[in-house]
Amino acid sequence: MATVTPTQPLGFATVSRTLVALAADVVTEVQKVVVGPERVRTARDNAWAAIQADRARAEARAETSRAVAAMIKTSPRRAARAQKLVAVR
Repeated sequence: MATVTPTQPLGFATVSRTLVALAADVVTEVQKVVVGPERVRTARDNAWAAIQADRARAEARAETSRAVAAMIKTSPRRAARAQKLVAVR
């Protein structure tokens, strides 16, 4: 990574990166002040929340699949069709 020396002109990219880094530091410090240092979210916290959300969605999908399967199993059309098959045999 190139370092900025006094002889190099400051470019738009360098200034932008510096401003973004400073803004990130300010946001982090404000978050620490507002919620407290022990409650600052980390990448690990975010990953765990994502895992929990994925598990909840998977459980909801499974619950929906079970409900649909139960409705199909007890549908009157299916029962009538099964009766016809039994009568033919």
